[in-house]
Amino acid sequence: MGLIQLLIRDPAAFVLLAGLLLYSVILHELAHGWVASKMGDDTARWLGRLTLNPIKHLDPIGTIALMLIGFGWAKPVPVNLENVPAASRRKGLILVSAAGVTANMIIAFAALLLWRLMSPEPGGLIYNVLYWLARINILLAAFNLIPIPPLDGSKILMGFTPASFNRVLIQIEPFGFFIVLGLLLVGALTPVINLFQNIILTLIRLLIP
Repeated sequence: MGLIQLLIRDPAAFVLLAGLLLYSVILHELAHGWVASKMGDDTARWLGRLTLNPIKHLDPIGTIALMLIGFGWAKPVPVNLENVPAASRRKGLILVSAAGVTANMIIAFAALLLWRLMSPEPGGLIYNVLYWLARINILLAAFNLIPIPPLDGSKILMGFTPASFNRVLIQIEPFGFFIVLGLLLVGALTPVINLFQNIILTLIRLLIP
């Protein structure tokens, strides 16, 4: 059952899930800005993006996509790592980039932990909300780990790779959206996304008794 079917069969669950999913993408972006601030870059704070106010974060197309197909995004939080001390810049790049994925993983963990503790009735409101909340956050985390710019995975990779390789990634970043879209359409990224999803789910299962 997809999200459209959920809307038809259980509107209350859809409405509750919609709010939780909106804050899933908001917290993803907020995490980037918060970690950047801790590393010394207050760009997001200066621009008023370190807030839970959805108006500051929501992207209209990303929000619609999230509601229709279960995959979407918020407006990227601006980060300027030039404000981070040079000695910590690579570390900052890794931590800031990983923060959004980590936020999605924490949300998925919380949803699955509640699932385990509550043992909701299959097909019920709580069951549907927790199931889709965990599933979509795992998907968001896995997708963002793909090491193609501008996705977070590419920035994490850049924290470990030499400057010569990083320049190549920076050069293809303006075309990254179309590269990712094309690879998605031909199914080339499906095995990568599935691999990351399985790794994330395995890590979560290790933490849930």
